[in-house]
Amino acid sequence: MKPVKVRERGSLGRYLLRRLAFLLVSLLLASVVLFVLLRMLPGDPANALLSVGATPDQIEAARHQIGTDKPLVEQFLPWLGDLATFSFGTSFVSSLPVGPEIASRLVVTVPLTLLSFLLALLIAVPVGFVAAWRSHTWYGALLNGVSQLGIAVPAFWIGILLVTVFALEWRVLPAGGFPSDDWASFPDALRSLVLPILTIALVMSASLIRYVRSATLDVLGSDYLRTARALGSSFVGAMWRHGVRNGAVPVVSILGIELATTFLGAVVVESVFALPGLGSLLIQAIDQHDYPVIQGVLFVSTLAVLVIGFLADLAQRLIDPRLRSGSVV
Repeated sequence: MKPVKVRERGSLGRYLLRRLAFLLVSLLLASVVLFVLLRMLPGDPANALLSVGATPDQIEAARHQIGTDKPLVEQFLPWLGDLATFSFGTSFVSSLPVGPEIASRLVVTVPLTLLSFLLALLIAVPVGFVAAWRSHTWYGALLNGVSQLGIAVPAFWIGILLVTVFALEWRVLPAGGFPSDDWASFPDALRSLVLPILTIALVMSASLIRYVRSATLDVLGSDYLRTARALGSSFVGAMWRHGVRNGAVPVVSILGIELATTFLGAVVVESVFALPGLGSLLIQAIDQHDYPVIQGVLFVSTLAVLVIGFLADLAQRLIDPRLRSGSVV
């Protein structure tokens, strides 16, 4: 028994090293792609610093000021150095460090993402289980149909509908905005996030319900569950001892994808509710061709997606002993 544990521990260690190396290489490639593609887009960031009718000499002086007149290699190396310290350079427009600005916006985006994800889980897991367990009943079919319909509904439409009902008609929640002192006014900050959280959670839970339902149907039709029931285990006991772990393995990978999608979707929903998160910062930076800010926001988003994927893969290996032992590739 002991050699097996040592072998599993070594396999997990090698896996972590490989995944960390892959993560670092992916981040390096992402930084190169973001840098190059951004400079291939039309528009000159120097124009954001000048008024209409600027002379060619003034435009050239502005380019020299922000460094866009240098060769791409000379522009990329400082950007790569800024990534190592997470400072992300200096904004072309405000001349302020980009890193602290992004950090100040994350205090809105991260809670919005995590709370939306948690609420979606609380909705999807029981509803998806019931939709599978009672799939032959009318309400099981209804839950499945509603989840499929929810996937087709755009998030911004859900947001507008919630604003119309809860903010304009009933006037119980704010239609948008966020307290100027951020989370210092905790009740006000939480109230301002209720509708955005509901918007993201409802859209996300619709797809999660389908995955939970599918995983539950596989467990309910499995031989190991029937064997456990035949040996005298109750339905709840058999599901808890055998079904939860086996059903969780495919769902965890989907949860990682959905959490990453929630983070990216929060950037869009923030614009609907006028929240001062990464979404508004990115839209403003794109309008002003502020390369350091755009690069910083997109890099942070890419980093979040890759880290979430890494954690999801790690969680799968911790749940499924076959993956830890290397018997399943």
